[in-house]
Amino acid sequence: MGSPSREPTRGRDLKPANVMLDDNGPASSTSASRAPPSSASPTRSPRPGEMGAPPARAKPRVGEGTPPFMSPEQFSSPHEVGPAADIFSLGAVVAYAATGRGPFDSPSPWETATRVVEGAPELDGIPGELRPFAELCLEKHPKSRPTPDELLTLLRDGTRPGPRPAPDEAPGPPTRLDRPRSKRRRRLVIASSAGALLLAVTASAAVVRLTGGGSVRSDLPPGWREWHAAAKASDDAGGAFTSCGATGTSLVCAGDDVKAARFSLATGKHTWSRPVDSTPDDSGSDEGSVLGARAGRVFVYANDETEKTSDNTFTTVAHYSVQSVNATTGQVIWKTRVGDGENALAPDLEDGGARVIPEGVVARVGDNALSYALLDADDGTVRWKRPMPKGQTCAVGSAAHRAYLVCQPDEMNTTSVSALDPATGKPRWTVTAQGALDLLGQDHGRLILAEPTPETPYRAITTVDTTTHRLLRVPLSRTQPADANIHLAHGTLYFTLGNGSVRAVSPRTGHQSWESNSTVEFPGPPLASATHVYIASPSGRLAALDVRTGRVDATRPGRNDAGPTNMADSGAPLVLTGDALYVPYGIRSVYTVDVRHL
Repeated sequence: MGSPSREPTRGRDLKPANVMLDDNGPASSTSASRAPPSSASPTRSPRPGEMGAPPARAKPRVGEGTPPFMSPEQFSSPHEVGPAADIFSLGAVVAYAATGRGPFDSPSPWETATRVVEGAPELDGIPGELRPFAELCLEKHPKSRPTPDELLTLLRDGTRPGPRPAPDEAPGPPTRLDRPRSKRRRRLVIASSAGALLLAVTASAAVVRLTGGGSVRSDLPPGWREWHAAAKASDDAGGAFTSCGATGTSLVCAGDDVKAARFSLATGKHTWSRPVDSTPDDSGSDEGSVLGARAGRVFVYANDETEKTSDNTFTTVAHYSVQSVNATTGQVIWKTRVGDGENALAPDLEDGGARVIPEGVVARVGDNALSYALLDADDGTVRWKRPMPKGQTCAVGSAAHRAYLVCQPDEMNTTSVSALDPATGKPRWTVTAQGALDLLGQDHGRLILAEPTPETPYRAITTVDTTTHRLLRVPLSRTQPADANIHLAHGTLYFTLGNGSVRAVSPRTGHQSWESNSTVEFPGPPLASATHVYIASPSGRLAALDVRTGRVDATRPGRNDAGPTNMADSGAPLVLTGDALYVPYGIRSVYTVDVRHL
């Protein structure tokens, strides 16, 4: 691709297939030409196709590339492609190296391109120390991405660059900085070196093996085998886990008065368990919730209840705290009190009490949850605290790693959604829609909201463009039953019924693409990958449905050791780590399967 002194081409095809491994470690096809020859290398030059050799292809022109690893501007405005496109591609390659899949993967090249331009990247499974790097590189707007110097600082010092204003919030058109050509070339070289360094770190962690052709090995935890295990249960235990999270070598689950319980991802060994209330004679009934998991930690909540007596009346007083726990040892790294009093609300996921974003945990705080605050991810300190809107009932929501405040005014059938500034907590923008809506997530740059009511069938959903803030009512091509549960997973709305029926609906058009009898009764929230949708029952019955057609490709029966589960409840959310699927079931139990061999 040219002599070593030539400036790297803007918008070149940076992808896993163009990352090669030789005696000096990983390198891109451009940086490899600058690498010093190894003393053990043969004297002849490698031929095209050999490891260490540049691929035998012409230099890509501006706007060319491989869709999963191209930047948004390469699709929308190729004439404006600059060095920032390489930063975006680097982020996509890092995500692939860490997880074995691209952050915008889709069976359709058109769908992939749409996800690159509008959708949020799929970054689950990226090690905690690499995730901030990938998130910064994959910012949609070129000017929101870090410069090569900032990337180098992040790699060297672990210091994250300060937030930049989003393009739609800038007071005017962005200012173009015309740097001298020599500095631009130096910074592009730094970016290429930083990319090679980052890939070396990822490769040394044995997350995935990159070859000249971009192939990967089976993605299972080292030493993995199929297992099932149960957490230690007290005499009055009778409930299931409500949520789980995976990080490092640990699967941590919560529920049924369990703050957190740890299982080995590979073997299922149960090493520790902690109650929601650590005080003796616990009379509370908090279920517990894994708010999030990353970098070897899990965020959970505790409630050390007390009782007070007044006029011979006993009153239970809640003392809620959000905690960061070492997933391997169970040690509490930090805890921050968020609610004290008779009317304090649990900082859980189910009721919108707390959400984890890259900066930390956004939670409702105070006796009556009259405020919300951001707890720093590293030490739990309150970075900011703001009052809730008066006369409204509010929940904390999240989508695409950003926090939102979802509020419903008293005696009014409307819902306001506010995007929160992670630096200050102030709303960046607010929109108000008709109906009592729940925030389901984000798809292709649009927030997805629905109005779940036990009496009214689903006839439409509401979307909010996160850039223009435009509200849009999307009618459903088929009315969905009122008693259906609605979930957004991997860009598709899934309506599930207690009899096992599953319907797949596009959140963009409202069109129902398929309906399937999953054979799973009382299914829990669907978990979708690029190829399949997985659902499970409270007893552990599992089904894998083809994501395009709804065809049931595989099933697993429920487990006999599930115990007397309450079939009126739905199954708990599943966890997929590479090819290993973890299924909570029964009384505080989990089992795992290799999804390639269901």
